[in-house]
Amino acid sequence: MTLEELQQRLRAFADERDWHQFHDPKNLAMALTGEVGELVELFQWLTPEQSARIMNDSVTGDRVRHELADVLAYLLRLGDVLDIDILAALNEKMIMNAAKYPVELAKGNAQKSDQLGGDGR
Repeated sequence: MTLEELQQRLRAFADERDWHQFHDPKNLAMALTGEVGELVELFQWLTPEQSARIMNDSVTGDRVRHELADVLAYLLRLGDVLDIDILAALNEKMIMNAAKYPVELAKGNAQKSDQLGGDGR
């Protein structure tokens, strides 16, 4: 299934329930933030090692998958409502990040771009 098909399916889901009245950009951005918070909560207080193994527990793994799906659903709805081609936007951002974080400066380095000594855009 493509992102466009998923957006169409989510749009139809909202249409069938007359939820467009609630799906304005502000509300969708807030709902997206809430879902990200629910996802983050599953990792809160875990060690890095525990977080790397989170999917080994079937119950917690299901919760992670479902929260991640909620995040994607709201992200796709927000992109749809704002008429943003998310794949094109991601491609554009990846090109920008490649310029911002050149391999020769950023490889194995977690510093922000303005600390790498590059052009810092």
